[in-house]
Parts: sequence; C-alpha cells; structure tokens
Amino acid sequence: MERVFSGAQPTGNLPLGNYLGAIRNWVELQKKYECIFCVVDMHAITVWQDPKELRSNIRELAASMIASGIDPENQVLFNQSQVSAHAELAWIFNCVARIGWMNRMTQFKEKAGKHRENASLGLYAYPSLMAADILAYKATHVPVGEDQKQHLELARDIALKFNTDYGVEGFFPQPEPLILGPATRVMSLRDGSKKMSKSDASDMARINMTDDADTLAKKIRKAKTDPEPLPSEAAGLEGRPEAKNLITIYAALTNSTVADVLAEHGGTQFSGFKQALTDVVVENLAPITEEMARLNADPAYIDSVLAKGAERANVIAQPILKEVKEIVGFLNS
Repeated sequence: MERVFSGAQPTGNLPLGNYLGAIRNWVELQKKYECIFCVVDMHAITVWQDPKELRSNIRELAASMIASGIDPENQVLFNQSQVSAHAELAWIFNCVARIGWMNRMTQFKEKAGKHRENASLGLYAYPSLMAADILAYKATHVPVGEDQKQHLELARDIALKFNTDYGVEGFFPQPEPLILGPATRVMSLRDGSKKMSKSDASDMARINMTDDADTLAKKIRKAKTDPEPLPSEAAGLEGRPEAKNLITIYAALTNSTVADVLAEHGGTQFSGFKQALTDVVVENLAPITEEMARLNADPAYIDSVLAKGAERANVIAQPILKEVKEIVGFLNS
C-alpha cells in the first residue's frame, strides 16, 4: 500500500500559511493514502524552546489538524518524541550520510545565518532525522514544498546508500515527492513582500488559526493595500504585492484561480473586496477555530489521541527498526 508521511513543527500561533500550505492538503491525502501525520517536536528543539510553551504548542498543532479534518481514528496522528524509532534510526543514518551532503543543505545556512558556529548540532544534522521520520515507516510518498525538496532528496540518497552499503537492495524505498498543485505563498498583511510569519512583531500582519471572526474581520479591514482598484487580469498585479496577496488568499480559500477572482472582482475598490474576502475567510476558518478552541480546552483528550497514535506508529516502525539493527549487525534480544 502507498504510505504517506508528513510532519509539521509545533511553533504556536499557527498562521494561515500552515493551513493552506500543508494541513488542508493532508485532509485530502487521507482519502487516497494510508497516512502518518506527525507533530515533529524533536525537530522543534533544534532551536531553544520553552518547555511549557512547547507542550502547549504540540497540543495546539494536533488540535488544528483534527479541527481541520484529519481523522485520528483512521489515520496515524502522534508526536515524534513518543516513538523512539525516529531517534534510533536517525543515529544510524548519521553514520550513513556524508558530511559533504550535510554541508550542501541550504536551509541550515539560512537558519544559522552568520552565527553558524553557535548553531546546535541538531540543527545541522536534522535532515538525517527527517530521513528517519520518513523511512522508519518505509513511506512511499512525502508532500513537499519548495523548502523541503532538498531534504527529501537527501532521504532518497541515504536510503540508497544504506541499501548499497549493506547489500539489501530495495530494503528502504525511494520516497517520491507529492507536489500538490501550485503552492500558496501567503504574505504579510502589512508588507506584501514578506512571508506571513508567526515571528512578525505585529499580530496584525498575520491571520492566525486561533483568531475569532471579529479579529479576522479587523485584520483584513486594516490590511495594507494601494489606492488603485483591482485589475481585471493577473498582469495588472505586477508591482502591487499587497493586492496580489489578498487575491491569492481569496483564490486559495475558494479553490479558484487568481484569474477567476479577478474576472469576478476586477474594477472593484478594495473596500468592497475586503468585505468579500472577510466573508470567505470567516466561512472557512471560523468553524476550525471554534473546534480548535473546544479541543484545546480538553488537553487530556489531545494527549490520549497522540498516545494512541504513537502506539499505532510504534507497531509499524519497531519491526522495521529491528530489521535495520539486524542488518547493521547490532545484537538484539
């Protein structure tokens, strides 16, 4: 059976981009594949996390997945640190992967910046852990965005080298990327040239999954625009990043194209379009936000879902890990 693995970091204050870029797509994937959805809390601690906040963020991310339509009864939903196969296999892969491969990882360079000597070893080596996340379940497909394609290629390289080094051709599959149509790049409501981010100093710059209807309406009403009406064709959005961003959000939430939105709203002033956008955003997000609030009020339930998911994940991963240890030459009882 084709098996999908996908994970997300528990960062807190989940912005709209997380929903449009990942979670909404996962809801569709579970209709076609056996899916393993993971809150990757071990990846999260590659940079410092307040322990209390991390626990809260793990639960919030799990709640957002369930509220968005992930079915924890029929799919596997868990947090990474509850399944030891991730860490154990990552160490074996650390010994398979080459330093040169890690040195080519652009995301480490971007995240570490000028202070790479002070970055954690975990931040440097986490692509190896990502490979373990996927291959611990022999996943055949991984949904990826532009920023993760390089890491999936590394997972494929590690799988191939392990198979070759130990003479076990085909033991680990070559996981294939799932490209789920054009990526929705959601930009800041205050600066259309910057990606919408939870780290932005202004909460007005982003739409959070936890925002209520009144807050959503206020943020869209105050979103930066320009004085010109909306164009009727996409070419008219050139040099108008804020206009392009609002149109893109509308198109993504209505499962339409930018061209479709402009055909309907071209010539409209922003005051009118913002009201239409508010209606669409509230219609799509308000039910999710309400369900998230209900789930977040019951942390024991969230914990039980993640614990049951971890049990199911272990049932899949432990036999694979046991076989890996035998292949490597470890003594196992």
